[in-house]
Amino acid sequence: MASSIPAGFHALPLSAIQLSLAAVLKCGQSFRWTCYPLPSSSGTEPSPTHEYRLCLRDRVVCLRQSSDYLFYRSIFPGGHLSAEQERVSDEETLIWLKDYFQLDVDLVKLYDQWSVRDQVFNKLKSRFSGIRMLRQDPWENLVSFICSSNNNIPRITKMVHALCKQYSPSLISLPPPEISESDSQDHAAYHPFPPPSLLAAPEVKSTLRGLGFGYRADYIQRTAKMLVDTHGSSIFNSESRENCEEWLTGLRDMSTEAAREELLKFVGVGRKVADCVLLMSLDKKEVIPVDTHVYQIAIKHYGLRTVGGSKGKGAMTPRIYDEVATKLADIWGEYAGWAHSVLFTADLKAFSSFGIEPPTPATSIMDVGTSALASSSSSKRKHSETRNKVEMQRKLKLMGVAVAAIAAAATVIAAVHDDPSWLEDDSDDLSSVDSEEEDASSPTSRRVKRRRRSFDR
Repeated sequence: MASSIPAGFHALPLSAIQLSLAAVLKCGQSFRWTCYPLPSSSGTEPSPTHEYRLCLRDRVVCLRQSSDYLFYRSIFPGGHLSAEQERVSDEETLIWLKDYFQLDVDLVKLYDQWSVRDQVFNKLKSRFSGIRMLRQDPWENLVSFICSSNNNIPRITKMVHALCKQYSPSLISLPPPEISESDSQDHAAYHPFPPPSLLAAPEVKSTLRGLGFGYRADYIQRTAKMLVDTHGSSIFNSESRENCEEWLTGLRDMSTEAAREELLKFVGVGRKVADCVLLMSLDKKEVIPVDTHVYQIAIKHYGLRTVGGSKGKGAMTPRIYDEVATKLADIWGEYAGWAHSVLFTADLKAFSSFGIEPPTPATSIMDVGTSALASSSSSKRKHSETRNKVEMQRKLKLMGVAVAAIAAAATVIAAVHDDPSWLEDDSDDLSSVDSEEEDASSPTSRRVKRRRRSFDR
């Protein structure tokens, strides 16, 4: 194994080109993962650089990654688990991971297919490898993207965490990685995502507004109330999911159009938000959510025409939305929504340096031998001498040009003194006429005309 297994973790063989946690968990699909940098290893073996954590209903899942392995573990509230309980919980976590990251899909094969169909993608695939679609909880996904309206990733993340902290009790409190459990400082509380019933009460609106949700507070409360009123909030399953959450998950079994129609009934859900939910939690892999950002990508890379010279920054009309989605789906095929996520991520400012290797540090002079140092000094002297010669030749040429210009000016002055008509236009010189007409208002042209009138007088 290229990397040793961190203490308390299990290892799942998985190449980073199949899954890049650094990209997938930060590119605007999910907003509740927390990321902790890990201390650098002093050993020769490569080691994980970050730990990622997510709070589920009954556990906190912790992930680390090397180039060839995904390391995982679960932390539960309360006391230690028995050996059998731990075995079962580890199996549950592994099943959840494979489902959440959709590891049954061969991402390398998809990248190869997209590269053949799309030269733009082909140029990006090496730098942005391992970006796949998550299969999220539909309720959390729906609320998160209601929050996304006129918003950015850091602010959405802050809002979603505030929502969980306000309406869901803390499941467990944990220190950052590599810090002792007994050290009570810097512990972070982990909150599950609240169910619809906890967000359906009328007073939720004012509370969320106080947390900075703005008009989105009304959308969230009314959507939660619609779900609870229509499909119920009773719990009849082992996963502690409300009936309305089960109904939302059941949209996976509907056609894309039918599922979209149901989502569009909710307050604050337009075409783009509905398509995000279809793609990221309801298994509709062909769906491409379109906003002005994606529209600009289509214009920049795929020849889509702009409307009225807007360059993709105007209002998103249904016609433009359909044109962009259809164009990109025709290029990328069955998993078009997945391919779109790679291009979307590559165009984010936060990923401008992603996948770029840092420059190799310069070799220290102390690390080179005496002969190499002498050779370097000699080379520098020769380079300096050559540069000085070139500079001297350049100066001599400039001096020659200056002398010739002075002589020409003297000749012109003498000619004008003897015959002022020498300055009159030559009607057959069309180039001079064209240039003067082209820039008749220029300062140079006005100065020439003033001189002519002076000489004529």
